[in-house]
Amino acid sequence: MACELKWSPLLPILLLAGMVGISHAGNIAVYWGQNGNEGTLADACNSGLYAYVMVSFLSTFGNGQTPAINLAGHCDPLSGNCNVFSSDITTCQSNGVKVLLSLGGGAGSYGLSSTEDAQSVATYLWDNFLGGSSSSRPLGDAVLDGIDFDIETGNSAHYDELATFLSQYSAQGRKVYLTAAPQCPYPDASLGPALQTGLFDNVWVQFYNNPPCQYASGDASNLLSAWNTWTSSVKVSGGFYLGVPASTAAAGSGYVSPGDLTSAVLPGVKGASNYGGIMVWDRYNDVQNSYSSQVKDSV
Repeated sequence: MACELKWSPLLPILLLAGMVGISHAGNIAVYWGQNGNEGTLADACNSGLYAYVMVSFLSTFGNGQTPAINLAGHCDPLSGNCNVFSSDITTCQSNGVKVLLSLGGGAGSYGLSSTEDAQSVATYLWDNFLGGSSSSRPLGDAVLDGIDFDIETGNSAHYDELATFLSQYSAQGRKVYLTAAPQCPYPDASLGPALQTGLFDNVWVQFYNNPPCQYASGDASNLLSAWNTWTSSVKVSGGFYLGVPASTAAAGSGYVSPGDLTSAVLPGVKGASNYGGIMVWDRYNDVQNSYSSQVKDSV
């Protein structure tokens, strides 16, 4: 005999309470490419941990320089053998993982000198990593999903224009995702104007190596204050991600243990309607410390 749900005046209230109790599950994004011992790009994507992987970094571009990629011990760009990762990229994408090329990093020679320079870099990125064509594609024929802005040195000039030029390529049929990794002090010195364009899909804010706005000694108040400023001040089409180091060795300061992240930090940041998940720096340290696997079910 089938169980029949009888009407009760309390039923709508109970149903609503159940819906409110459903929390949006977040994703994990990770940076890969700066340690030859972190495993392959395919290894990262086959782990089942990540929704986004940023190939790091295109560390030389702009100001008339020949753009150059630096993937640490993974390959030698000068010999052209970084194209071995083309099959890894398609493996990632077949697993539903989006792969982006990250621009900049903490060390490198980069910057934009003019609108024309920004246009030139955008054209280079389209032809060499996205949907365009070039005889010198550093990562092979695979088409990456987008571009990540991890601009940490130099001034903020013309990155808003670079974002605009890149976004226009989405009109050619395949969306070009744009993401950014600002430091947690708001506004970010290098990416402030670019982020105000509203063109970015996801923003992973670096809550480490920045004592004024990071977690410290069990106190999440500065972090949560900065998080609330970011999530209410910048428009994104996707979500905001809390950037954390995967181990104590991954950053100079700001490490949040898996237990503290899930108990003291995530409950506060997940209240934002545009919460997207966490960003982990980086894949090598994540492998060493099993950070993502420890927190994934809570993100």
